[in-house]
Amino acid sequence: MLIDLRSDTVTRPTPEMMEFMLRAPVGDDVFNEDPSINDLQSFAADMFGKEAGLFCPSGTMTNQIAIKAQTQPGDEIVCEAGAHVYYYEGGGIAFNSGCTTKTLVGNRGVFTADQLMEALRPSDVHFPKTSLVAIENTCNRGGGKIFDFDEIKKIRAVCDENNLKLHLDGARLFNALTASQRKPQEIGPMFDSISICLSKGLGAPVGSLLLGNAELIEKAKRIRKVLGGGMRQAGVIASAGMYALQNHVERLTDDHELAKAIQKLLENSELVSAVLPVETNIVVFELKPNVSVQNLLEYLKTKGILAFQVGPQRIRFVTHLDLPKSTLEILTSALNSYSSESSSAS
Repeated sequence: MLIDLRSDTVTRPTPEMMEFMLRAPVGDDVFNEDPSINDLQSFAADMFGKEAGLFCPSGTMTNQIAIKAQTQPGDEIVCEAGAHVYYYEGGGIAFNSGCTTKTLVGNRGVFTADQLMEALRPSDVHFPKTSLVAIENTCNRGGGKIFDFDEIKKIRAVCDENNLKLHLDGARLFNALTASQRKPQEIGPMFDSISICLSKGLGAPVGSLLLGNAELIEKAKRIRKVLGGGMRQAGVIASAGMYALQNHVERLTDDHELAKAIQKLLENSELVSAVLPVETNIVVFELKPNVSVQNLLEYLKTKGILAFQVGPQRIRFVTHLDLPKSTLEILTSALNSYSSESSSAS
């Protein structure tokens, strides 16, 4: 039995999702003739109160399209220093949009409206023009931390006052909404563009959606084409996203509960010095200085448990729908046995 805690991207379609995919009607999406894709785009847009949606292969693509569609070369993007759009997208902001980036140092990926105000440049030909602000919710590098809704509203107000667009990288947005008991219709009006990933906690094999007004999405279609993201009979994979949105959102609570149980386990472990407070499905913890990250990861692997290093002494566990019910029990046994063996060896 494999317990893969590296990421929620490792999930595989459930049998029910596979059956749904097999029955999906398809057509040529470049001609806007794939009914499954059209249904998915409309369904997701309606969820968030947006006019239109665009299905893309990845969240990196939807983020990069949103940035390019709402900026001009030489503009400046404001985001948190650990934001996915800046940290993990291969310099795409510069490569695709010709923009510079001003990064804010927030609390586990979350910055405030006051920080944004302080970061805004005066209107001066010596400086780039700030045109877009990007938020990541939940914050991956912040251990799945949720952006406070009231703070988002304040950031929206700052953007409105300064003629700035606001983009949401919602790779794990449904985790944030589920944990904070917010509805998509509440979050939708706060943003000019929203990217949502279907292939993480929702369990679809591939795909993300960009949501916005009709003008933005029409522009986004042209950019997607330039980036090579146009797909033909892709309704097979789009139908997986539809199934995920209709059937896998409520169960995210199970992932959050397991993550919090793992947090308690780690807080009582002799191997661990600190655990970031768990809010959703990501658990980030710091090992004590005398504990080798590589040795522990290799040991866990021998027990059929995979995990991911995210810092010199940091490991990340991510919970998801593919984990067996015995995950906590097996992980507890493995950590206790490693701790015992390490103590004996010393």
